[in-house]
Amino acid sequence: MAPLVFLYTPAAAQTTDSGFGELASTSMAAVSKAMHANIRRNLAEAAAAMPAGDYAFKPTPDVRSFGELIGHVANANFFFCSQAKGEPSPGTSNYEKATDKAALVKALDDSLAYCDAAYESTTDANFSQGIKTPAPGGARDATRGGVLVFNTAHNNEHYGNIVVYLRLKGHVPPSTGRVQPPKK
Repeated sequence: MAPLVFLYTPAAAQTTDSGFGELASTSMAAVSKAMHANIRRNLAEAAAAMPAGDYAFKPTPDVRSFGELIGHVANANFFFCSQAKGEPSPGTSNYEKATDKAALVKALDDSLAYCDAAYESTTDANFSQGIKTPAPGGARDATRGGVLVFNTAHNNEHYGNIVVYLRLKGHVPPSTGRVQPPKK
């Protein structure tokens, strides 16, 4: 029987412009910052790209609308990044209840800018700094870096949802649009 040979070849139909090579580092703080910068760009561009009339779109009645999803991400960014910074959240309302595209894009942009400062002030020296974070049943022990990693994972999870919403409405997600050749 002939041995199986596997060759690594890059996928011809690349669907994103982010790659591990650009994010790789021995510094957890640097990796965290780079991952935030990557998902930050995708979220902001996706929120801007969806037409205002589609902010009420729900793929099924059981899920959040596109606008509610953007509001949820803004709320979470304020919450997680305030925990990492050790201060009260500056979020002034429940953005998941907002319906206006301009207000939601502003809330998302503000939350991402707030998080920029949390990631930027994170170093390898304070990445493992202990913090208390609210949780059901009382405050829990966590680390500054752990909360920021969770925030990035949460943002990536919901960007995956956002990609589906955009595609269902006939729009190319920004992470794909940046790498696809222009259509003739």
